[in-house]
Amino acid sequence: MSGTAMADAMAEPRARISRVHVRSYRIPTTLGGQPRSETDGTARWDHTDVLVVEVHAGDERGLGYSYTSSAAQTVVRDTLAGVVLGADACDTTATLWAMARAVRNMGRHGIAGAAVSAMDVALHDLRARLFGASLIDLFGAARSRVRAYGSGGFTDYTDNELAHQLEGWATAGMTAVKMKIGSDVTAACRRVMVARAAIGNDVELFIDANGALERKPAIALAERVHADAGVTWFEEPVSSDDLVGLHLIRDRSPAPMRIAAGEYADTPASFRDMIRAGAVDTLQADATRCGGVTGFLNAAAQCTAEGLPLSAHTAPALHAVLGCIAQPVVHVESFHDHELIEALLFDGVSPVVDGFLEPRRNLAGHGLFLSGRGDEYCIGRDDVS
Repeated sequence: MSGTAMADAMAEPRARISRVHVRSYRIPTTLGGQPRSETDGTARWDHTDVLVVEVHAGDERGLGYSYTSSAAQTVVRDTLAGVVLGADACDTTATLWAMARAVRNMGRHGIAGAAVSAMDVALHDLRARLFGASLIDLFGAARSRVRAYGSGGFTDYTDNELAHQLEGWATAGMTAVKMKIGSDVTAACRRVMVARAAIGNDVELFIDANGALERKPAIALAERVHADAGVTWFEEPVSSDDLVGLHLIRDRSPAPMRIAAGEYADTPASFRDMIRAGAVDTLQADATRCGGVTGFLNAAAQCTAEGLPLSAHTAPALHAVLGCIAQPVVHVESFHDHELIEALLFDGVSPVVDGFLEPRRNLAGHGLFLSGRGDEYCIGRDDVS
């Protein structure tokens, strides 16, 4: 958008939010063609719930989403819509903090935080569309494309399923892939070797325990999988709440291995605490949990100040855009389930090409639009105006 066009747009009457539309979807894991649930080190699931919101101002609408319980729909309908309606569509920062205050007594974390995050993404998308600009151009690009890594390798996969999935990503040009591990160190080491044999030696291998391990077994495992299979990334070896344990494992792990966590951090203070504790080599942030665009860029600013790299957790369609805006981002997690869900629900999703995501900057906002597909999975909708 030219400077003259931007000035003309700013001179027009201020656009105010006039309507909020919210949907909840429940997408089964069978969407990916497998006949069963999926597991990681600490959880099993057979579906993924998705909250999708649209905010309207004039003839434009902005789209946001979060991977969270359908209970978040109630938070949007009964609490957040009342905050947003009538607000200036350009006042995204003020509106984010007004929403945060509105959910104080119900608890800002978890479901409420995810609802706030989806709304913040929608508000930023709307603002960019009102200016006729891509979100990347509105904030300014740090890069034109961002590295992606394939993520899946669930613990209930057979060896053949594990090898097939990871090998597919490597063959497609991804330079890193990630697999899940559980608390059984012997089984984890064996599966890691299966993965290494499948992807060869030129692709980085990441592992994610989802907090399944205790501190000392995690240290022992880090040493073994680095020595035997060259693993360079160990995500949530212990609970992300155990900042002392994460620091200990980071301190004792082989030098090339990066300890990562942060996907559950959902406020600026929670990122600050993780950084101050020296808990991670690479911080993770998830815009669908941590306050949307506003929260993600706050986490990025903290990483920049501390000289830490940032990795975007899941939601690859959204994080492809934010990963091109935020300077410290080193890669985006192209999570198996979310790849399938976003391709179903949205048009404008950037495919992974040669291991990178490259958003289309000729599209306004973040470039995603509701596709009209997947209505059979919609379990609730509300309109508030």
